Amino acid sequence: MKKLLCTVAILLLLIASGCTKHQVETRSQVEVAPVEIKPIHITIDVNIRVDKALDDFFSDIDESAKEIK
Repeated sequence: MKKLLCTVAILLLLIASGCTKHQVETRSQVEVAPVEIKPIHITIDVNIRVDKALDDFFSDIDESAKEIK
């Protein structure tokens, strides 16, 4: 009889605790440091080499210009 009474009491406690409302309140606070933006200076050196074929392409125009003078 004692076992049955203890079992019933434990079951009633479990049922009663299951019906209660639990609320957990959490807060997070994040600090953001100011971001410093600096200008970026970029220097690009571009070396262009004209092919000999391109020079040959314009050579007939250069020769005719010399003959005109």
